[in-house]
Amino acid sequence: MQEEMQMKSGSAVRSEPAGSGNIAHESVSYRQKQQLERYLNFFSSLAFSATLLATWESAGGSIQAGLANGGPAGIVYGIILSTVGNVAIACSLAELASIHPTAGAQYHWSFFLASRGRRFISFFQGWVTVFSWSALVCIAPFFIGNQIQGMVKLAHPDYEMERWRGTLLMWAVALIPIIINVFARRVLGGIEVAAGIMHVVFLPVTIAVFVILAPRNPNSFVWETFVTGLVGWKNPGASFSIGLLGVITPLAGVDGVIHMAEEVKNAKTVVPRSMIYGTIINGSMAFCYLIAILYCMGDYTEALMSPTGYPIITIAYQATGSLPATFVLMAMGMVPGWIAFFNGLASVTRLAWAFARDNGLPFSDYFARVDPRYKIPLRALFLVASILVALSFIQIGSTSAFNAILSLSTLGLYISYLIPLWLLVFKRLTAPHDIPKGTFNLGKWGLPINLLAILFATYFAIFLPFPAELPVTGENMNYAGPVLGFVMLFACADWLVRGRFKWEGPTMKPYARDL
Repeated sequence: MQEEMQMKSGSAVRSEPAGSGNIAHESVSYRQKQQLERYLNFFSSLAFSATLLATWESAGGSIQAGLANGGPAGIVYGIILSTVGNVAIACSLAELASIHPTAGAQYHWSFFLASRGRRFISFFQGWVTVFSWSALVCIAPFFIGNQIQGMVKLAHPDYEMERWRGTLLMWAVALIPIIINVFARRVLGGIEVAAGIMHVVFLPVTIAVFVILAPRNPNSFVWETFVTGLVGWKNPGASFSIGLLGVITPLAGVDGVIHMAEEVKNAKTVVPRSMIYGTIINGSMAFCYLIAILYCMGDYTEALMSPTGYPIITIAYQATGSLPATFVLMAMGMVPGWIAFFNGLASVTRLAWAFARDNGLPFSDYFARVDPRYKIPLRALFLVASILVALSFIQIGSTSAFNAILSLSTLGLYISYLIPLWLLVFKRLTAPHDIPKGTFNLGKWGLPINLLAILFATYFAIFLPFPAELPVTGENMNYAGPVLGFVMLFACADWLVRGRFKWEGPTMKPYARDL
């Protein structure tokens, strides 16, 4: 006889008859009673995945990292490396998503795959993932708000760029997405499809404008010019690796659509496909965009030292010689990037809600509630919005410190990928028959692709905390490592004080009354 079960938050589930005794297989067989409405189909999910990354749009905003360390050749080969690595990661995570698509994603999988210490590992994983995604959603409003201020500087050279104004613009950029996520959740599917169309259509238009109006750099400039020593890093390998930040960050967040899995129709099939296709599409588009920019950019030093704070604004102005044309080009990158924030906010809200649902956050009972009127985890949404506002104040004190928060989000995400991937590889080597088969399966290529994903994620994670400039000062120090270390220590402290008594992992509890 089947037994009625319930999760801590009150979402009902039904267990299947036990068979193999394999805890991972039995756990993933549970069915949660749906608290969130499934309204996303394959096309809206693919658009969600593609626009959430907004890779070519954010690659323009972060191109300064590659221009300072590595130069044109570093950017070209870096985006190829980043795309291959992130596709390997996406394929590995997609295999797990096809087995158990859930908003909690990584911390669920870590719990199911771990042979020992599963409670602590999944708890620790949840804290790292939630914090990293909360920092990641700051990127879009930060870039867009400060690029708006940069365009004002371009139009009015006497304008003084103030960091506090950038913070106010961040809040303004974030306001409408927050409102839409609360009051117009059902239109998100349509917004995602429209944004996906803009994401695809605006790219060839932007490239065409550059190609038609700008003079052309020689092939050797794009493919052979490697730059070191501009900001102190003279070792070619270190300079290239540190400059990768500009092409890694735009592809970070391949797991974004997974956290929407409980609102996706046929999630076990749709989510893995959306994640893989979205990563491939974004990597290809970013490669085409960056190639066009490098062929068409004007004076290298002028772009790198742009008074606007963003070389891409100066590069666009060099190409067009027109302020209105520059503003249109920038808008075609900013609008899809802004709509990506709609998706990122929704994704991290579901992640925070799922973690609270499993008693991972302090005051979990409060944040785990789904609002009966708006059909969304409203309190979790306001928690994420509050974190965004709090992090935005860092920009007032130091732009370098805020940039460290942005690199921190990428570093934290790759660590969140590494934990379940290491556990998956260990399970493949020790007990491969205990791994359930999902709708998407890598077959004999599973282990090599998993190892490739681990190799790339480890390589990226090693260099993300490095300072961009030498010598290191308090102003240009990359605080990503220390901040992430503090978050990890906080997670350990929370485990000792609260978590070990309340956290049972993403497990089901007996539910006595009839449904």
